[in-house]
Amino acid sequence: MQAPLIGINGAGIGGLAAAIGLLRAGFRVRVYEQASQFARVGADINLTPNAVRALDGLGVGDELRKTAAQPSHRISRTWDSGEETSRLEMAQTAQTKYGAPQLTMHRADLLQALEQAVPAESIALGKKLVSFEAPGEGQPGSIRLTFADGTHEDVEVLIGADGIHSVVRTGLFGKESPEFTGVVAYRAVVPADKLRGVPNLGAFTKWWGPNPSSQIVTFPLNLGRDIFVFATTPQDSWTLESWTAPGDVAELRAMYADYHAEARALLDACESVLKSALYVRDPLPQWSRDRVSLLGDACHPMMPFMAQGAGMAIEDAVVLSRHLAQAGPAADAAALADALAKYEAARRERTARVQIGSRGNQWLKEGGNADWVYEYDAWQVPLAA
Repeated sequence: MQAPLIGINGAGIGGLAAAIGLLRAGFRVRVYEQASQFARVGADINLTPNAVRALDGLGVGDELRKTAAQPSHRISRTWDSGEETSRLEMAQTAQTKYGAPQLTMHRADLLQALEQAVPAESIALGKKLVSFEAPGEGQPGSIRLTFADGTHEDVEVLIGADGIHSVVRTGLFGKESPEFTGVVAYRAVVPADKLRGVPNLGAFTKWWGPNPSSQIVTFPLNLGRDIFVFATTPQDSWTLESWTAPGDVAELRAMYADYHAEARALLDACESVLKSALYVRDPLPQWSRDRVSLLGDACHPMMPFMAQGAGMAIEDAVVLSRHLAQAGPAADAAALADALAKYEAARRERTARVQIGSRGNQWLKEGGNADWVYEYDAWQVPLAA
């Protein structure tokens, strides 16, 4: 008897992480990705210890450490005075305390490490899912997937790892629109040698602005050779078709003209910048229905203020694979559906707490305990009964 075929829609961070975990558990896996090829997309990724420990368990952590930086501290500073309001040791201290360091790197390096850990025959590129049809709840039979190219495939389990515009979520619960938060983000990468004299370049530093929507965050990339700059500011509306577009460096600098000189020096070094709209949804009351479920931004898109969007997707992937592994590759339809329900039950409270906390943007502003986020071990947390 063949193991059930698990379809994953979306070859992003969460989808690929889930594929690795499920393949290791003995399942057959097929990841469907609408892009026709993998490309180096995105700028940065900030992986806190909870995410790194989960990735270590998937076997990709050593590869990530080849290009990642390991910030020395997590520092909070006040936007105008420069006052330091909190300082949390990371690097080796985080390794000792949480079992993994913080890693900051180019997002493409993480995706490449995940891609290399999934066999090519388990990934189907150029497959844009448009709909799916599942048997009646509790009924055996395959889930029929329909793609934009007119083809169909059948799977026993479907996981939507397809982001904030998730086709799988829409198929489960109907169409809805994310909410524009009234906040836009600027992103830039600057060579570290252009910032000589600016302190704390080896740390993750957050400049807290005059309101919760205004901030500047910096951290090292590429073994410290580059510095990533991320800044957010209020904006009444977003009328561009794309969520991300080229930004105006002069506009960026003007937005933060009243910030401390050391913060402004970071922006003065930026030669180009991308500007993005930030969207959210409220926590979903339900993620799963029978043998179809969601992970990552498909069910809990987050503001970036706790740096946990990718981390929560990676944790989801591990906990999902553990619940399905417990059911086993010989599981019938009922057991697979039960495993997905347990996965949701194990994850929903934590992700909702992080989702709401990210939106409030007060976490670690003046110190506080990071343990509830960083010490979470997706490989050891008890499975839902």
